[in-house]
Amino acid sequence: MKKGIDVSRWQGDIDWKKVKAAGIEFAIIQAGYGRELSQKDEKFEQNYGGCKAAGMPCGVYWYSYARTEAEAEQEATVCLEIIRGRQLEYPVFFDVEEPAVLRLGKAQVSKVVRAFLRKVEAAGWFVGLYTSAHHLRDYIEDDVKQRYTVWVAHYGVSKPDYSGSYGIWQKSSTGSVDGISGNVDLDECYTDYPARIKAKGLNGFQKQAAAPVKATKQVTLIVDDKKYSGLLEEQ
Repeated sequence: MKKGIDVSRWQGDIDWKKVKAAGIEFAIIQAGYGRELSQKDEKFEQNYGGCKAAGMPCGVYWYSYARTEAEAEQEATVCLEIIRGRQLEYPVFFDVEEPAVLRLGKAQVSKVVRAFLRKVEAAGWFVGLYTSAHHLRDYIEDDVKQRYTVWVAHYGVSKPDYSGSYGIWQKSSTGSVDGISGNVDLDECYTDYPARIKAKGLNGFQKQAAAPVKATKQVTLIVDDKKYSGLLEEQ
């Protein structure tokens, strides 16, 4: 398990070196929200740069207002533009919690989620869904939860009230971490996303080459009139 935080403009100016020294091992940074480039989180560049300079792995999330598949695809287009050229050791998460979106019901919300995640995934990014345990149960269809990695939010409990699998648990919205003024969300991660992402060559990383297979040949040795056969690696 790794300890992490998620941040946005609301955390103001962050001292990332102090955050890392406090034992935080990863961060999920808000890239933006909505359908316009102007809606990039005003602290994204500063947070991404500071996090990387401190040697801390990170991912991003996109807060959605999309109510149709077309709007979700437009949000995906803007998100892709903002994260273009970055390297992210953690997924690109689609944040679904806006009340006006949830009121559309499970079928439509799930269509919106699929549209965003498919487009970002097709562009070479490891993607996932963020929302609360309650919303996962009531507003997200099973195929979505099974197909994509989940970051679940549930506060004030010993574990999330969600029976499905999840890679990250957002356990508090009132955490305190050295280097950040005021409250910050606290997370726990149970999946080795950096290893999975790098091995697949996603999120700006080159796919890791497989170890070369050494050639072998069949040999037969005769020792004291006894015959022994086996494979010998060729040099």
